[in-house]
Amino acid sequence: MASLYDTSIPPFIRGLTNLKGLLEKGRAYAAEQGWEESELTQARLVEDMQPLTYQVQRVSDTAKGLAVRVGQAENEAFPDEEVTLDDLVARIDRTIAFLQNVPAAGFDGRDDAEVVLKTPNREITFTGTSYVLGFAVPNFYFHITAAYAILRMKGVPVGKMDYLGAQ
Repeated sequence: MASLYDTSIPPFIRGLTNLKGLLEKGRAYAAEQGWEESELTQARLVEDMQPLTYQVQRVSDTAKGLAVRVGQAENEAFPDEEVTLDDLVARIDRTIAFLQNVPAAGFDGRDDAEVVLKTPNREITFTGTSYVLGFAVPNFYFHITAAYAILRMKGVPVGKMDYLGAQ
């Protein structure tokens, strides 16, 4: 079986890189349409769903949180202050740089380690493996998919290969 590091950090870097490409296509499309960037950054699939900015922030936080909770990396605060597509791309770049500095050794022996996720309403306890496979990885891709769907809904010409990225 692949290590928890190999299961998460390299695919997260790839997913973030692909998300950056989606946003760049979104920027080009918005300019072509003569739109303000907020036409994309504040777009939602449905009224009670969070906008594109939130989706990118959660992708970033999920990746960073996994590195901290499981990989024992030193946390860095990334305030949710992004408004523009440039802001979102910069956050992705910061997240990628953060992940690139996470040592694989920090994940060693963490398969059965207790991982506690604190939410506003409760605490959820996982093992390292169940956190990575049952929460962080699905959550990461959920928010990338939501961002992709928002861009598609707005007419941005992206497709499956943009989501998957270059092989």
